[in-house]
Amino acid sequence: MTYKWNYLTLSPDQKNKKNELTQELNIDPVLSELLIHRGISTKKEAQKFLRPSLSDLHDPFLLPDMEIAIKRIEKAIGDKERILIYGDYDVDGTTAVSLVYKFLRKITTNIDYYIPDRYDEGYGISIQGIDYAVSTGVKLIISLDCGIKAVKKVAYAKEKGIDFIICDHHMPDEHLPDAVAVVDAKRTDSIYPYEELSGCGVGFKLVQAFSERNGFAFSELEPLLDLVAVSIASDIVPITGENRVLMHYGLKQLNSNPSFGLRGIIEICGLNRKKITVNDIVFKIGPRINASGRMMNGKEAVDLLLAGDIVSARTKSKNIDKYNEDRRELDKRITDEAIEYIDNEVNIEEYKSIVIYNETWHKGIIGIVASRLTERYYRPAVVLTKSNGMISGSARSVLGFDVYKAIESCKDILENFGGHMYAAGLTLKETNFDEFKSRFDSISFDEIETKMMQPQIIIDAEIPMSRITSKFVNDLSLFNPFGPENENPVFLTKNVTDHGGSKLVGKDFRHIKMEVTDETITAPLQGIAFGLERYFNHFKLKLPVDICYTIEENTHGSNTFTQLMIKDIRGKE
Repeated sequence: MTYKWNYLTLSPDQKNKKNELTQELNIDPVLSELLIHRGISTKKEAQKFLRPSLSDLHDPFLLPDMEIAIKRIEKAIGDKERILIYGDYDVDGTTAVSLVYKFLRKITTNIDYYIPDRYDEGYGISIQGIDYAVSTGVKLIISLDCGIKAVKKVAYAKEKGIDFIICDHHMPDEHLPDAVAVVDAKRTDSIYPYEELSGCGVGFKLVQAFSERNGFAFSELEPLLDLVAVSIASDIVPITGENRVLMHYGLKQLNSNPSFGLRGIIEICGLNRKKITVNDIVFKIGPRINASGRMMNGKEAVDLLLAGDIVSARTKSKNIDKYNEDRRELDKRITDEAIEYIDNEVNIEEYKSIVIYNETWHKGIIGIVASRLTERYYRPAVVLTKSNGMISGSARSVLGFDVYKAIESCKDILENFGGHMYAAGLTLKETNFDEFKSRFDSISFDEIETKMMQPQIIIDAEIPMSRITSKFVNDLSLFNPFGPENENPVFLTKNVTDHGGSKLVGKDFRHIKMEVTDETITAPLQGIAFGLERYFNHFKLKLPVDICYTIEENTHGSNTFTQLMIKDIRGKE
């Protein structure tokens, strides 16, 4: 795949602010430039960004209906009403349910939790879930990471004498469900200062509000932040503002004293002897939690996250790990089938999107397959399968194309839909598939420019290798945690050559393990370039290349060293 290299630049005014930050903070000008790129232009903003503080968390009572929600929960506890914590089957939903249940069970024993079955019930609030609440004497349901569009389901619950508190972070429709409280920062009447909380993040604000109103110290909530960190990383919400604070302290908790359930997953991933990062959550911890809902039932993930001892956590983690192995096998098979179909049956150059349907595909895997297709063809992908007599699927997008809005424009032929700008889900009748495909293809053709179908690497700054000192690396580490809207900075260094130790590594010898220098240094820096073996001849012949890369600290045994993670190479003759 050929990447377009895009270089970030500064306006004259931004250059002046960069110089001011460099002097005021006594940091490398390149780091000041990184701050400016992130919209940070004053010393106060920079200090808040570089040194996150729990005191910067917003007042939870600024969220819509939070006051009403807390009063209703207090009434339920006081009247000994049975409460059901209800959430989606993905990482965000299961961590949210685990967090709120874990907190409230210390106050009341009259509490239960429910995760809908992906296959029998589908996403969000279900009739089966409400009927379960009725049969177990529930009077209050607290929904997390779902419910914002469940107008009919909430009305059904009300008919059955059950109140709803909805805690969600998805976009609401024009009409809200008739719940006791609808806590969502994306409501049009919301005055909350930050809209990008994860579903688990909204759950945390609920227990924060309850704690403030009922005299609990904030320190009692801090052990729950490991769950919030896992949700933020896994749900791919921006790691900015309040999410950055929650992620920073959540990672601290995850690394110092995680819950038994998360400790079990950490051990099964082989992460118990290393510092856990956002990437570790995204690629190792999150997928295992997700695998439960994809392959079996998300309730097992909650059972694990609520484990009361390490022995049971380890047993449950082994089960989850097995689900993840099965998920990988299915993921590869279905992805291969989808690619074969597209390459043989579709003239992909005529389309700016992919809409593909196969009634035999596993519903729990199609979101992953959509991501794989988007990565391969760099077009928005909608992957659909048959489920309970309907067509159900997931969509993923490319930079700049709002797949949620594209799907929303087809809502008159959909049974259900929801999601975000870059990821969404939908359900429709099989008779409407051709119409949906035609409309979605048409929208994408009109709105996607050719340049949007070429993957890009955003380069933050060009630097010589002499810039990469221990102080520079230490200061750069303050930009962590990295993630959406605070990506790991990408640097460019030109005219890099092999120092003599570069070699091909990996099972198929597709990766280059590098020892490289430029004219500004003599001692080489270590680097790794995954899947870029086609440039190895340049290193072997000591030809100069331009490289773009991120900078990471790598630990091998007791040694920690700086390593360049090469994103792309441009060879020179």
